[in-house]
Amino acid sequence: MARRKPRTLRIALASTLLVAASVGLVFLSAYLLRLDREIRERFAGARWALPAQVYAAPMEIYTGLELSPTELVHELNRLGYREDPHLAGPGSFVPSRSQIDIHVREFAFWDGPQPAQTLAVRFGGERIASIARIGDGAPVDIFRLDPMLIGSISPSHGEDRVLVRIDEVPQLLIDGLVAVEDRQFYSHFGVSPRAILRAMLANLRAGRVVQGGSTITQQLVKNFFLNNRQTWARKINEAFMALLIERHYDKDEILEAYLNEVHLGQDGSRAVHGFGLGARFYFNKPLAELEPQEIALLVGLIKGPSFYNPRRHAERALARRNLVLEVFLADGLIDEAAYRRALAQPLGVDGGRSGGAERYPAFVDLVKRQLRGQYDEADLTNEGLRIFTTLNPRVQEALERRIVEGLAEIERTRKIKPQTLQAAGVITSADGGEVLALVAGREVRFAGFNRALDAQRPIGSLVKPFVYLTALERPGEFNLYSILPDEPIELRLPHGALWAPRNYDRQLHGPQPLYRALAQSYNLPTVYTGLRVGAEQVLRTIRRAGYEGDAQALPSLFLGAIGMSPLQVAQIYGTLAAGGFQAPLSAIREVQTKDGEPLSRYPIAVRQTLPDGPVYLIGWGMQRVVSEGTGRGVYAALPGHAIVAGKTGTTDDYRDSWFAGFSADRVAVIWVGRDDNQPTGLSGASGALPIWARVMRDIGVRNFDPIPPASVELLRVDRLTGLLADGGCSDTLEIPFMAGWGPQEWAPCAYGGEQSAPLRWLREIFGD
Repeated sequence: MARRKPRTLRIALASTLLVAASVGLVFLSAYLLRLDREIRERFAGARWALPAQVYAAPMEIYTGLELSPTELVHELNRLGYREDPHLAGPGSFVPSRSQIDIHVREFAFWDGPQPAQTLAVRFGGERIASIARIGDGAPVDIFRLDPMLIGSISPSHGEDRVLVRIDEVPQLLIDGLVAVEDRQFYSHFGVSPRAILRAMLANLRAGRVVQGGSTITQQLVKNFFLNNRQTWARKINEAFMALLIERHYDKDEILEAYLNEVHLGQDGSRAVHGFGLGARFYFNKPLAELEPQEIALLVGLIKGPSFYNPRRHAERALARRNLVLEVFLADGLIDEAAYRRALAQPLGVDGGRSGGAERYPAFVDLVKRQLRGQYDEADLTNEGLRIFTTLNPRVQEALERRIVEGLAEIERTRKIKPQTLQAAGVITSADGGEVLALVAGREVRFAGFNRALDAQRPIGSLVKPFVYLTALERPGEFNLYSILPDEPIELRLPHGALWAPRNYDRQLHGPQPLYRALAQSYNLPTVYTGLRVGAEQVLRTIRRAGYEGDAQALPSLFLGAIGMSPLQVAQIYGTLAAGGFQAPLSAIREVQTKDGEPLSRYPIAVRQTLPDGPVYLIGWGMQRVVSEGTGRGVYAALPGHAIVAGKTGTTDDYRDSWFAGFSADRVAVIWVGRDDNQPTGLSGASGALPIWARVMRDIGVRNFDPIPPASVELLRVDRLTGLLADGGCSDTLEIPFMAGWGPQEWAPCAYGGEQSAPLRWLREIFGD
């Protein structure tokens, strides 16, 4: 009996092990089934959250366009076009003094696709003389450059990518990626035993996980499902999932997923994923146009996007790129000549991050806000929508440059501590309310507080045109030459306080014509006028111009005690620029699905909310602000023949400096101040105005010279009396009046005056 015990124990132990193995197999099977279901669910259908892609307005090029060769080359460089004497492919150009040949990229615009084509653009001075197709010489009336990708609307976890199909990927990238990251990719079944053994030996020697030995499939699993923690459990999980992926998907599908998922860097708060966005983020060009050295850098970044960041660690990145190029050469992917050419090239990384998601964060913020009233968050961050916007990169560039340079210059000349001042600016079209440019602060790439949209600052004297506009809507009481008192005013407010406004210069100037009170921005005549017409009516006028805030109808409104953002100011001034026609400001032209199907169009919606006659009169008065009043410094920057209209704005204790105005085609608003609301010592004329004027010069605005509406007549008056004048008067002014409401009597100096009866008789016989 004693001899049977060991055998019994062995049988019991074997049974226990068999049961344990069976149980383990059941748990392993259940675990693998769960992993398998998770993998298939994630890889089926939409595998990624695809951010909405946001595009700037494309540049339209046509015969007769005022554009110099230098300006066109600048635009091509901005879009990532490269000089190539052979025009070998889309995205290349050949410049000369009077002609630029361009291989234009294809692009699916909202109104139809434009194919890739090679064009010769000929210049006559600073203007395009002709456009013709290279090859057959056929004339081309107009074409568009592909629009700049200016940003995206990413999900909360901050991933961003531009999805690419494997057939859109350069073969050198595919072959080079396999050569550097996973030589056995096309032969293994998800894991590489040889690589695992090599990594295991290294890890045992180190006593911890120091080497991965991961295949491309395992890297995809790690990026797509797991985290970066180097633990045995995670590595085992990774291996199982890699095996399951290889069971369900072929090699091209796995590689395509990897090409779109791999992490290649960080753009502010957004992670740059995939080679599609990597090409734009680092080189500002589509993936298909990358050259060997650029492909090598992207492949090299996989090993450590932060460690080899070419913008921060250029030498390190260059060494890594060159090492990858050696692999390309050794594997026969490039020949010796191509290797030498690539090795001689600089990193070539775009310094301004032109392709990154944070290129124009303040403008993209406006786009998001206008979209979120119509689309769910999930649609904007997951469905790959294509958003075509109104942003004009040339206007945006000018606004950014002038704000950054202007603030530094003001601080230097005024001996203000550097980086103390802030600014915001908005430029819109005058006729359709399209937002062309928007800057939220001097750090133009910083996606922080959006001063252009959210800074509610008192607008000061920017409100005065609306006070006087309200008065001019009563032609029986007011016209541009109505004499207004410039006298002290004391007013007891409802809460009991005494309000005693003063002029900006603390002086009294005597009776003033209305237009001059506006031009010189005198406070007391403005308050007098406002009290005559009523605060409720003034606020109603501002609302008809497009203001939607909750300001109160108090007397302090007449001097600008109403908070607005620069965008809100652009809205109400845009209505003045458009002759009383209000168009809600919009940053969006069209929204499409990722496949190019239209979802929403944003046509211009214009309605007349202010009468054209009084608006014409106030526009004339605002021209006088610039020509002879507080805004006359504009012409220190603008050419002398330019005609614009505008208004300075300064708030109490010089806390806010404003200038708002317009030409025939552009409305621009600039605010300068401090975030802590401390005084700056700057008036509207000394702070915001120089920036405004230089921007308007840079963008080449058209003269503001509107045709008087039928309700307006132009009359010549004597400046001394405000009565009708003719050649007998030496100091006259042609001034608009509402028809039938101008002066009816002749000034004494006129041929028709009371002191010139013989001349009046001759006038009646022979006319003027």
